[in-house]
Amino acid sequence: MLNFIFDAASVEPGDFTGFTFFIGSVSMLAATVWFLMQHGQVDKKFKDSMLVAALITGIAAVHYFYMREQWVLTQTSPTELRYIDWILTVPLMVVEFALLTGVGMRKLFWLSVVMLVTGYFGESGIVGGEAWMWGLFSGAAYFLMAYEVGCLSLFGGPSGAVGNALNKGGGKIADGGRMLQWFVLVGWAIYPLGYMMGTDAGQWYEGMSSIPLDMNVVYNIGDAINKIGFGMAVWYAAKG
Repeated sequence: MLNFIFDAASVEPGDFTGFTFFIGSVSMLAATVWFLMQHGQVDKKFKDSMLVAALITGIAAVHYFYMREQWVLTQTSPTELRYIDWILTVPLMVVEFALLTGVGMRKLFWLSVVMLVTGYFGESGIVGGEAWMWGLFSGAAYFLMAYEVGCLSLFGGPSGAVGNALNKGGGKIADGGRMLQWFVLVGWAIYPLGYMMGTDAGQWYEGMSSIPLDMNVVYNIGDAINKIGFGMAVWYAAKG
């Protein structure tokens, strides 16, 4: 692993997108080490949560080293590698909710799969169809997920199984759960922006590429915020 880190193709000066891939790989690796260290410091009931947090960032770190390599060598978006990463890590984020709240997450798990698969279809064009159509399906799954994890309860009454569980609870666990809700509501909303920036040719949202950021930069920032942030929210609850 260390040989791959140091022998990988170097990011050229001025390659801002490549730089964010590098930062992503290093930050995910550092977070993994941190979460594994904390695994032995928290109460027994939180150990599985900390282990899942380490798995999320560990899987992401491996993929980011490979995505950085592809970007540096070809200057092309590592779409397949990114979605392989997401199909593994996003369901694990769902598991974080289940472990923290004790609420079953089967529906949320399948919604996350639908969100990712339809997003991949739209971004890769592998099955045909308009990108906006697949983006609509993916976005609908995301909004249903936001409801299921109780994001509406951040502004009013409880919504979804998680929202009900958190409103009945209290203390650091409830606070940590609400942090996770904010990550889903705000942090995950970064990804549709990246999707539109990368698939805007001929779509109703054409012109998104005029934003002076590469799609991969948006995705990389979103991953760092959400994957590391999820683990830190769980750690916050565990240290209560």
